[in-house]
Amino acid sequence: MAYVTLTNITVLDNPTAFTNPFQFEVTFECAHALEDDLEWKITYVGSAEDESRDQVLEEVLVGPVPVGTNKFVFQSEPPNPDVIPEEDKIGVTVVLVTCSYRGREFVRVGYYVNNDYADPFLLENPPARVDVSKLQRNILADKPRVTRFPIDWSPAAEQESRVNGENAMAGNASGMFVDDDELVKAAAQLDHNYTDIVIDNNQPQQDGMEDEDIDLEDDDDSVEEAEEDNDGDQDMEDDEEIDLDDEL
Repeated sequence: MAYVTLTNITVLDNPTAFTNPFQFEVTFECAHALEDDLEWKITYVGSAEDESRDQVLEEVLVGPVPVGTNKFVFQSEPPNPDVIPEEDKIGVTVVLVTCSYRGREFVRVGYYVNNDYADPFLLENPPARVDVSKLQRNILADKPRVTRFPIDWSPAAEQESRVNGENAMAGNASGMFVDDDELVKAAAQLDHNYTDIVIDNNQPQQDGMEDEDIDLEDDDDSVEEAEEDNDGDQDMEDDEEIDLDDEL
């Protein structure tokens, strides 16, 4: 069960100028007391082709977080246009609002953002170099993409105890196996203690037994004896078919 559930985000001051701050009113429910703060972040995707162009516009720690409904306005500065490729300053991109707990992201909200000139004349006659001061930013506020990730919300002491238990089990399991070094040592010890044992694959077998030629063509008497023996035996039942679908 998630300790924190995002219930709503409202985009404020939208549409607005490209150079104005981003503003989001965030509402979330906290179902259980938290030991640490929540880490909120706003990230602007500068280029769909190059992640290095992404800009973290703001990072804040929210806490201590009381149990119940919580609300705050999350604001950030606009992106630095110098980091954005010229061809990506106009058009559609994405802004992300994310939240993490103890370094583990558990919710991500993505909004499509359209940047373009608001002046009809500039729309028809755009300058050779993009003038960001004339751009308008419009966030598609009614179509957010929300992604949730399961994380471990349990207290730090409980997590540490569980990890220690898992490590102990792994250590016990590893002791059940013999590594290659131990096998080599055991083989060397056998060679030292039993020097009279020699294994030579090139020498013929010395057990006094010779290969026996088996004639697949039995004589008539042997066939008749076999038939008489078979008459006295009970017929074997056919093997029972196992339906794997039923067994699985």
